[in-house]
Amino acid sequence: MRTPDQRPPSGTQWTISAAGHEAVIVEVGGGLRTYSHDGVDYLDGYAEDELCPGSAGQVLAPWPNRIRDGRYSTGERTHQLPLTEPARHVAIHGLVNWVSWELIEESADAVTLGCWMPPQPGYPWALQLRSRWSVGEGGLRAEHEVRNVSGEPAPFGFSVHPYLQLPGVPVDDLAMRVPGRSRMMLDNRLLPIGVTPVDGTEYDWTSPRPIGAAVLDLAFGDVVREADGGSSVSLAAPDGSGVTIWADREFGWWQVFTGDTLTGERHRRSVAIEPMTCPPDAFRSNHDVIVLGPDETWRGVWGIRPGA
Repeated sequence: MRTPDQRPPSGTQWTISAAGHEAVIVEVGGGLRTYSHDGVDYLDGYAEDELCPGSAGQVLAPWPNRIRDGRYSTGERTHQLPLTEPARHVAIHGLVNWVSWELIEESADAVTLGCWMPPQPGYPWALQLRSRWSVGEGGLRAEHEVRNVSGEPAPFGFSVHPYLQLPGVPVDDLAMRVPGRSRMMLDNRLLPIGVTPVDGTEYDWTSPRPIGAAVLDLAFGDVVREADGGSSVSLAAPDGSGVTIWADREFGWWQVFTGDTLTGERHRRSVAIEPMTCPPDAFRSNHDVIVLGPDETWRGVWGIRPGA
């Protein structure tokens, strides 16, 4: 039992609900801990008294995924980030996933949080982040904006890290559709060494098919756009039930992780499906890196809805 001075590992919890949809947003990392509809948990989240496992539901900024050796250059300057995944000698998942976010606005069906990210060694630019989470007839919706509050341009990338599931359905039995016509080729540190088309290969999920025994921790690009410029990834069970994650035109990459390196009950229990603005190691390759000018704001929207 907690004493009055003790708090959950993920800090303050905000529950939002409407039309049978419910989500819990947390203070630490400003991320998503749970999401359900009519009692079905479509998000493989974590308990209130649990330390966030495997980056579940976290906001990843100012870069997603990995940066080789944590080292990159802008102009004539070279920057060295902390190696937050020491085993692979990389910097992973940005700088805001373990910091406290502040409440800006709250209602029954929505909550808005904000975070000021100060300049620091390895990333000498200040950013102001803001996320509005809401639920309604269309499911869960997340609206993000990031403003450069520095006096010079800042390199930037963004992603989120939800694990999707259909309760009781093993990952192997899920039929997945990913609208990526190309994929990153990776070395043994899961860092990109090239891009190749998926057509005609074992990595082509542009039409729904079972995941089976595939082991994935992979970025898909060259996405097939929908009429509004966005794209989506879906999972479906053999009985026809499903879940879809969608993202607007700001996100041109999808990372798919089948949870094979997670331990215990989380091993291959769900699939992390991450909309990304840029691929792994983008600060070094400059591939789809967003350059935010002073006082410039980036905005992106994504969401989850029941049904494939």
